[in-house]
Amino acid sequence: MGLDRKPFQGVLNIIRFNWQFYVIAGLVIAVLGALVGFLPEPFRMLVVLGTFLAVLMISISLIGSLYIYDISDLYKLPWLPNLDAKKVLNINAGFDETSSLLKKKHPAVELTVCDFYDPEKHTEVSIKRARNAFPPLEGTISVSTEKLPLADRSFDTTLAFFSAHEIREPGERVQFFKELARVTKPNGEIIVTEHLRDFNNFAIYTVGFFHFHSRETWLDTFGGAGLIVSEEIKTTRFISTFVLTQEGETD
Repeated sequence: MGLDRKPFQGVLNIIRFNWQFYVIAGLVIAVLGALVGFLPEPFRMLVVLGTFLAVLMISISLIGSLYIYDISDLYKLPWLPNLDAKKVLNINAGFDETSSLLKKKHPAVELTVCDFYDPEKHTEVSIKRARNAFPPLEGTISVSTEKLPLADRSFDTTLAFFSAHEIREPGERVQFFKELARVTKPNGEIIVTEHLRDFNNFAIYTVGFFHFHSRETWLDTFGGAGLIVSEEIKTTRFISTFVLTQEGETD
């Protein structure tokens, strides 16, 4: 667990922010359980099997999330360099889980926090609940993905932690990363941490993995923005961190 994170905070946040899905699933399972004894044999077995699979998928999702967000060292941010005395941009999409951790871990960091949450685009009720439960850090700058109100070459390191996947339109996503490149120093790094749309995440989240982008999509986005992957780090088998540098840039 990372700094300032309570036991089971990750998995409890998932349930808290998405409780309606668990309530609906629980009611459906309860109704099926109550009806199964009144069904003829062929249908009874199908209902029992379907109920078992539903319980299994929910259990795997929660156990997997517990491992990723609470047991692993994900929130210790082990891939980050020493950020003390560095100018760092941390950019979020409505839910900032890392800025306070960064300040604790690197007390001398010069941190700027931006949030590109747009209630007209990001309509998921889970994000709204997360923002109500954990308001943005004081001083957070509300920004657009298309143009950041920040000077060129301002930051030594730019971070995007579980945020950039919320940009669903490919052209907007490329423009966003062009903006990250513009505000990052030529010899600086852009560090992007995300789930991928791959088999491992499908095994835990089933159809929920469609909310993530594939590795190929990320590589196309980075290339379209003139960025090179200098390092790719796996934090568990479910999380990938891309360390990006700029093409053809020198001090």
